[in-house]
Amino acid sequence: MNSLLIGELSPEQPSFEPTKNKELMDEFRELRATVERMGLMKANHVFFLLYLLHILLLDVAAWLTLWFFGTSFVPFLLCAVLLSTVQAQAGWLQHDFGHLSVFSTSTWNHLLHHFVIGHLKGAPASWWNHLHFQHHAKPNCFRKDPDINMHPFFFALGKILSVELGKQKKKYMPYNHQHKYFFLIGPPALLPLYFQWYIFYFVIQRKKWVDLAWMITFYARIFLTYVPLLGLKGVLGLFFMVRFLESNWFVWVTQMNHIPMHIDYDRNMDWVSTQLQATCNVHRSAFNDWFSGHLNFQIEHHLFPTMPRHNYHKVAPLVQSLCAKHGIEYQSKPLLSAFADIVYSLKESGQLWLDAYLHQ
Repeated sequence: MNSLLIGELSPEQPSFEPTKNKELMDEFRELRATVERMGLMKANHVFFLLYLLHILLLDVAAWLTLWFFGTSFVPFLLCAVLLSTVQAQAGWLQHDFGHLSVFSTSTWNHLLHHFVIGHLKGAPASWWNHLHFQHHAKPNCFRKDPDINMHPFFFALGKILSVELGKQKKKYMPYNHQHKYFFLIGPPALLPLYFQWYIFYFVIQRKKWVDLAWMITFYARIFLTYVPLLGLKGVLGLFFMVRFLESNWFVWVTQMNHIPMHIDYDRNMDWVSTQLQATCNVHRSAFNDWFSGHLNFQIEHHLFPTMPRHNYHKVAPLVQSLCAKHGIEYQSKPLLSAFADIVYSLKESGQLWLDAYLHQ
């Protein structure tokens, strides 16, 4: 490995120690080997084909709704709901391809990833990879997980970081009210007001022309199919309504597993402990699985990121046994409780910030 050595970590950066929690890591490696022997890392291609077909059928149904019933308010709203469902479900599907969990070769996963995120959603695959791989490496680790970059400029996250912010007398926002303004600048605003322009900035700045070409096919298809029915203003209205609805869906589902969990600087814990302290599950049901793209099994997904999602429930009992043996908390909760915990955790960390800000 000497030829690959490019330098040493700076003194303040933690280095991984192979002996750290060695028993847990050895047993996890055994579990990983067991999972592979059970065939749980192999995808059922029929599952993903049917999943893609249901997205495409919903996309066609949205256009047919306007074509058949006209463009009055009710058909327009129904079309927007259908397209929002398409966007959310395509988001979960591109996640599968991005994690290389569908095909055995990277080439096919990358190709379908470009098609789903680029053509069906209008976003760049390289942008998703750039952010999401960092998130999986160090979930909920401040300055290493881009998914918690809203701390401290918009929200005070986690008990430790919020107290630190208060002691430093920093106040970018009235964090003690963040559980209220979350409903204004969180779920409704992330996609239409931030992601929508940033993805173009990302691909142009980094010269990702293949991604840009795929994105253009999405916008060309939307405008060619909907402008004859709605006109330019109508299409723009429909587009931003869809992004608004999709944003609410996306934020609640993606944040329910992480925001209420432990958020801190990187403390150089072992892989299993790092993933489990930052993630929780939502109870399994046919609706929860579909609604969240099986990200209700966030723990299993983080421990086995290349595992096909339809196998998460099969490995879950094995993960629970491992956690129980080593005294690691394995959290699973109802869907609505998971949503509520986002707000409760924001309220708690906001109050911790205020107390530290005023009294420490």
